[in-house]
Amino acid sequence: MILFLIIFLSIYTASHAVVFWGMHPLLKGHRALPTLTWIWMALMIAAPLLVRALEKGGYDLAARALAWIGFSWMGFLFLAFSVFALVGAWHVLSLGLIRFGAPDLSVHGPVCALVAALLVLGVGIYGMYEATDLRVERVTLKSDKLPDGIGQVRIAHISDLHLGLIHREEALAPIISRIQELQPDILVATGDIVDAQIDHIESLSALWRRVNPPLGKYAVMGNHEFYAGKEQALRFLHRSGFRVLRDRGVDVKGILRVVGVDDPARKNTAHEQRELEVLQRNHSERFTLLLKHRPRFTPQSPTLFDLQLSGHAHRGQIVPFNFLTALEYPYQDGLYTLPGGAHLYTSRGTGTWGPPMRVLSPPEIALIEIVAGGK
Repeated sequence: MILFLIIFLSIYTASHAVVFWGMHPLLKGHRALPTLTWIWMALMIAAPLLVRALEKGGYDLAARALAWIGFSWMGFLFLAFSVFALVGAWHVLSLGLIRFGAPDLSVHGPVCALVAALLVLGVGIYGMYEATDLRVERVTLKSDKLPDGIGQVRIAHISDLHLGLIHREEALAPIISRIQELQPDILVATGDIVDAQIDHIESLSALWRRVNPPLGKYAVMGNHEFYAGKEQALRFLHRSGFRVLRDRGVDVKGILRVVGVDDPARKNTAHEQRELEVLQRNHSERFTLLLKHRPRFTPQSPTLFDLQLSGHAHRGQIVPFNFLTALEYPYQDGLYTLPGGAHLYTSRGTGTWGPPMRVLSPPEIALIEIVAGGK
C-alpha cells in the first residue's frame, strides 16, 4: 500500500508540474498567481489522502465535499495534462530543430495556455454531464440451449457503480428506475458496485430491494469490493438482495446456469486455474453465463461458457485514457466473439471511479436478450 501511494503521489505531482508549466505564461505576469496556484495544487495532490482521513475521523460531510472538489479537479487536471503533454512534446521537438537552423515552431505561450484552459473547461463540464447520461445498450444473441417453452431471457447487466463517498442515493435512484422500466428476467452485477469508502451507504440497500426480477439478482466481487473490505462489501450486497457467486455456479430454475468468480484482487495467484476448475465443475447443457469482473479469458475457458459479462476498464472513462486501458484490456467496450463461438460483453460501467466525469464513454446498462434458436 505504501508503495502504491508513493507511485500515485509521484505521478500525480508530475502531472501537476506539466500543467503548471503549460499555464505559466498566463500566470507569470502576476506577482501572487504562480505561488497561489502551487498552493492550490499542493492541496489537490493531498486531497485523496485528506478525504480518507476526514472520513475515518467521522467528518462525513467535509469528506464528501472535499471528495467532490478533489476528484473533479483530478478529471480537469487529466484533460489539461493530455493537452499540455502534447504541447510540451512539440516544444521539445521545436528546440531540437532550432539547433539545426529551423525557425522556432513552439506554441508554448499565453495564447496556447488560454485556448487550452478554455478547451479543458468546456470538455470537463461536458464530461460531468455525460457521467449522468445513462444509456441502455441492447444486444441480442441466439442460442439453442434454452429449454423448450422459453422463447427468450432478458439479462440486465450493470457494473462499476462505485457507490461510496461520492455516489449515493442521487446516483443510484435513476439507475434503479431505469432497470425497473426495462423489466429484465434477471439482473447481474459484475463487480465494483461499492467503492473503498462505504461506511455510510447502508441505506442504499433499500433502493436495491425495489428490483426483484423473476430469475433473481446475482453479483460477483470486483477489486473494489476487496479494497472496501470483503465482509463489509458482502454484507451490503446480501442486504441489497444479491446472491453473490464466489467461485461457484447455480442453476436458475432450469433455464440457464450462472457462474461467478472472484476478482484476482482476492490475492490468489492461481486465479486462472481456479476459474477453469469452477467452469469445469459447472459445465452444463444449458446456456451458461459467466460473471467475471475483468474482461479477460484464458484460451480454454470459452469452451466452457456461452457468454461472459465483465466491466472494470470503464473504456478509459475519460478520453484519451481509453488508449492506455486498451493496452491492458483490449476487450473493453461492447460485444466480442471469442474462439469457439462464445461471447464476451464488456460494460463501460454504470458509474464513475475517481473523477465524477466521463468523456466519450457514457455510463450504461446493458440489456442482453438471449433468444431461442440458432447456435
